[in-house]
Amino acid sequence: MQSRTFYNEILTEHNLHPEHKHPLIDPTDSMRGVNPSCGDDVTLQLTIGEDGIIQDGAFIGDGCAISQASADMMLDLVIGRSKEEAGKLKDTFMKMIKGKVTEEELELLEEASSLQDIAHMPARVKCVVLGWRTLEQILENKGTEDVT
Repeated sequence: MQSRTFYNEILTEHNLHPEHKHPLIDPTDSMRGVNPSCGDDVTLQLTIGEDGIIQDGAFIGDGCAISQASADMMLDLVIGRSKEEAGKLKDTFMKMIKGKVTEEELELLEEASSLQDIAHMPARVKCVVLGWRTLEQILENKGTEDVT
């Protein structure tokens, strides 16, 4: 298990210096996710090739440090992967938040595994999964509906 200091450093870095927080030019898929209970608002934009590979991704929006950092970490993981691989990572992340992930699965999440302790903070769970739920909707081709 990682230390709280490690968690804080990663969360702070991804929140203050997110690599993927910017508009994406000509995304193939875009969906807005909103957490009405706290005001988190993330629009996820992806460029998915005809071969099903996520070629690029970005997000725009506002919210707490947890929602913003989680979305940035998620994009670090899924860019360059197939839709199927991204879906499996999303499933693994959700298992982690439910406290049902193995150590082997946890390693697949790389830096996103630092968010594991949020499972013990019920009020913050919706924040940490917002980007991931929005990704899920894009991968399931749900159109351009808002995710709440």
